Amino acid sequence: MHMHNSEAIARWLDEQQDAMVRLLSELVDIDSGSYDKAGVDAVGDRLTGFLSEHGIDVSVTPNADFGDILRADVGDVRRGGERHNILLMGHRDTVFPKGEVSRRPFRIENGRAYGPGVADMKAGLVMNAFVLAAFKKFAPETPLVMLMTGDEEIGSNTSREAIMEEARSAVAVFNAEPGRASGNIVTSRKGMLYCRLDITGKAAHSGVNFTEGVNAIAELGHKIVALHDLTRVEDGVTVNVGLVSGGQSVNTTAPHASAEFEVRFVTNEQRDAVSAAIEAITAQATVPGTTSTLIGKSSFLALVPTVESEKLASQYLGTAEDYGVAIKGEFTGGCADSGFTASVGAPTICGVGPVGGKAHTTDEYIELPTLLQRAQILASTINKVVAAGR
Repeated sequence: MHMHNSEAIARWLDEQQDAMVRLLSELVDIDSGSYDKAGVDAVGDRLTGFLSEHGIDVSVTPNADFGDILRADVGDVRRGGERHNILLMGHRDTVFPKGEVSRRPFRIENGRAYGPGVADMKAGLVMNAFVLAAFKKFAPETPLVMLMTGDEEIGSNTSREAIMEEARSAVAVFNAEPGRASGNIVTSRKGMLYCRLDITGKAAHSGVNFTEGVNAIAELGHKIVALHDLTRVEDGVTVNVGLVSGGQSVNTTAPHASAEFEVRFVTNEQRDAVSAAIEAITAQATVPGTTSTLIGKSSFLALVPTVESEKLASQYLGTAEDYGVAIKGEFTGGCADSGFTASVGAPTICGVGPVGGKAHTTDEYIELPTLLQRAQILASTINKVVAAGR
């Protein structure tokens, strides 16, 4: 990487502020909740249009139910095991229902941009797209891959394989989730399991033939206590039963009951231990005659720092300092696709997107000047990674 190329990239990005804001406003003003395939794909179409204007092709892995997986690359990209590529990640889905955009479209006020998904993570997609375009223009040999998935907010069930496959060939992964409100990036994250427990009992009249009944709600009560007993706050392991339902009527022994719960953990070893404990709880009946079924709804792996990821973080944070931005890496209890890339050994940092806050709420925002700022820091960090590897 010649020095003049990185200067040319920084200079070109400097001129793109208005274009970045324009693309961001277009993406935010498309409803793209996870279950709205048409909307998620419409966001993809707009990004594909932008990239093709810059001579970058996008390949599509179709998905029947959720947003398609989109992949773009520039430079000398290699597949299959050898760590060589630099991977930029982002998801196009949001947590908001259809119609949210018409209630509160993209707007700018006092240096902040607002709208559904503006921070989580449409601004990050815009940043990645402009960085890719800059490298295509001024350093086209740099091996960059941009992945744009469609179901992160509901656990990435249909995209995790593609993410992990791409990460196996990555020497560095930058996930463009929003920078923290403090400006910090994310260097470690909790993982998560989201499960449903279904319990079957037997209905009987609670006054006439009580003893013939088997109460599934009673069994659920025992199971909730046992599940919550797995919580170890000091170790970062928490179990939360957040939804319960069951029963038929107040004068019938409950023939069925169910609970939905989630587990958060800091390491993937904790995940394995808690999973085994949950399976043991499921298998054992306290109320005779009940049977229980455990259904795993979704999961995220933890983003656990490694020597390589710490090195990548310090390259990024050092670059930020060059731009006069004093920030740190931090831990968060939230989950993201970065856990999948870290779990296959790819050096990964997260939260490198524009700085924002209040994600998943109607007050979600980004600090508008950080759209350009984080694009420039990312581009310069990529140059450092390439220089260090050659």
